Amino acid sequence: MKLIDRYVASSVFVSTAVVMFVVLSLDAVFGFIAETENLRNSYEALDAAIYIALTMPRRIYDYLPLGAFMGCLIGLGALAKNSELTVVRAAGVSLFRIVIAAIKPVLLIVIFGVLLGEYIAPTTEKMAQSSKAIKQGAESSIEYGQGLWHKEGDSFIHVNAVEPNGALYGVSINKYGPDQVLKESMFASKALYHENGWSLIDVSISSFLGDRVDYRKESLISWNTELTPALLSILIVKPDNLSMIGLYNYSEYLSEQGLDSGLYVLSFWKKVLQPLTTLSLVFIAISFVFGPLRSVAMGTRVFVGLIIGLSFKYVQDLLGPASMVFGFEPAVATVVPVIVCFLIGLGLLARAG
Repeated sequence: MKLIDRYVASSVFVSTAVVMFVVLSLDAVFGFIAETENLRNSYEALDAAIYIALTMPRRIYDYLPLGAFMGCLIGLGALAKNSELTVVRAAGVSLFRIVIAAIKPVLLIVIFGVLLGEYIAPTTEKMAQSSKAIKQGAESSIEYGQGLWHKEGDSFIHVNAVEPNGALYGVSINKYGPDQVLKESMFASKALYHENGWSLIDVSISSFLGDRVDYRKESLISWNTELTPALLSILIVKPDNLSMIGLYNYSEYLSEQGLDSGLYVLSFWKKVLQPLTTLSLVFIAISFVFGPLRSVAMGTRVFVGLIIGLSFKYVQDLLGPASMVFGFEPAVATVVPVIVCFLIGLGLLARAG
């Protein structure tokens, strides 16, 4: 029996690895082509290739649920097509035993995905975004198409690039008065963090005093803010690419500042429930192999798998923003598609059994 378990598990694992290789190869090629449109200043083709390499852990994490789903569908589907599953069941192996054997490699994939998404992908993503922004000229002027915006009190802050060591590039600070009129605008080419706070380097300051503007330049001034390098390194990365700890901490910080944290809370729950998402997709793939896709051609099986996987993703993407618009819990928006997949899979397996 252990030999059969290993054979089923290896079929699923190998198929998943092949699917991930094909998907990631295509994604890397198209990603590099897209990056060539952003080449400017010191950001050249080699830098674009390095950027794609640094973002590869994030891409692997994003595609793992689809890869596990398609791998299970193709691996078990091939066994079913060759009547191997029929022989296994005729030998007295229960449907439950086959399902457990197929899920074992998926559990390893889930654990790998959690570790990748929590510890590796966020770090490499920060490195990729920072390096790209700096090479594109983050110190020269404000870049509205990149970087990050942040509101603190009556000030609006924009940072072009954040290095993991706490250095900022292209820092713009616009201070408003109680009447929402711009009082002061500052731009610093660089900011460094030390024990006593932040220091702004090479600063241009414009003060708006009634009907006149006072302009001056300073080589070094102090900057008092509640922002820390840890928080800024979180801001520079899209919420979906952050770690669970980073998402939780920053959502708490936004709540303390009286700002909307809905987007970060939603991304947090998507991260937390990603293992269940992967398992639910695998469960429905197994049920399809023993049900409606038991004897179809491989091309049909791949096509159906893509349709189901994309439909699942689109439903989650729609329910997420809907939770913020209509005010229901982001956790509900994330868990509903998972529950639906489990119920569909359970129903199909009950019919097949």
